[in-house]
Amino acid sequence: MTDVLKVGIAQISPIWLNKDKTNKKIQSFIIDAGKRKCDLVVFGEALLPGYPFWLSMTHASQFDSKVQKEIHAYYIRNSVSLEHGDLNKICSLAARYSIAIYVGIIERAIDRGGHSLYCSLVFIDKHGVIKSVHRKLQPTYEERLCWSAGDGNGLQVHSVKNFMLGGLNCWENWMPLARASLYAMGENVHIAVWPGSKNITQDISRFIAKEARSYVVSVSALLRKEDINEQIPHHELIKANAPDIIADGGSCIIAPDGEFIIKPIVNQEGLFVEELDINTIYEERQNFDPSGHYARPDVMKLTLNRERQSVLKTNED
Repeated sequence: MTDVLKVGIAQISPIWLNKDKTNKKIQSFIIDAGKRKCDLVVFGEALLPGYPFWLSMTHASQFDSKVQKEIHAYYIRNSVSLEHGDLNKICSLAARYSIAIYVGIIERAIDRGGHSLYCSLVFIDKHGVIKSVHRKLQPTYEERLCWSAGDGNGLQVHSVKNFMLGGLNCWENWMPLARASLYAMGENVHIAVWPGSKNITQDISRFIAKEARSYVVSVSALLRKEDINEQIPHHELIKANAPDIIADGGSCIIAPDGEFIIKPIVNQEGLFVEELDINTIYEERQNFDPSGHYARPDVMKLTLNRERQSVLKTNED
């Protein structure tokens, strides 16, 4: 069965901005995916501990705002430190159930001083080992008010059975060169993670499938006004400006011919499972392969810088 990949898409809402409770909820869905014999389970962008929706609801661009400082400080305290073992229990579950995991986190990066935040997509293999941490290359619009720009270190692909997986965060999926770098590494299952909007995911996900001749596993999160809890600083202000449905999901799976296998799922929490057949990829590559027989490296070539960016280099490095 190495030519069949059983994938679980976990469309869930976080316990918004609460790292510990959201972590436990993610663990419960991993256990469910493991019991259902999934080879892979995928969670949405920035799910742990949640996407910064408050930015567009609270005048976040106001400079030196005490409101923004207090919410941001809370966000930092609930962000993920890989070095301190915040994903250890998730990794243990990956090993226990022999399941690979993609999960979106807000990373408090120690190698950048430990006070700035990155929207990172983490891949954990079936042995429970973190194999890549892809920090979002370019935060989008208001995200730049609380997230830092990442680098190319985590632009990697990973083998699961006979499939080759790679992933991007949200609007990175619109970046032609980011996609092309993954295609060139042999990607044939593209993981696209989002904060949660059918209107954003449905068109680009189908386009990537048709361009890459790959499966696209597109996973979003959910969030409602009632999920804004009282522990969050200035929750009244956020709630007063929030729509009833903040993130409606839209998770889906698309075949290499661009047709939906699972159509976008809206306003429904759950683990949705599908089996992918590698032969379909081979069939669609017959007439187009973006990095193979339909590429012209003698005319056009891409350079990828995988160096992890840091402000400090010591003589021990």
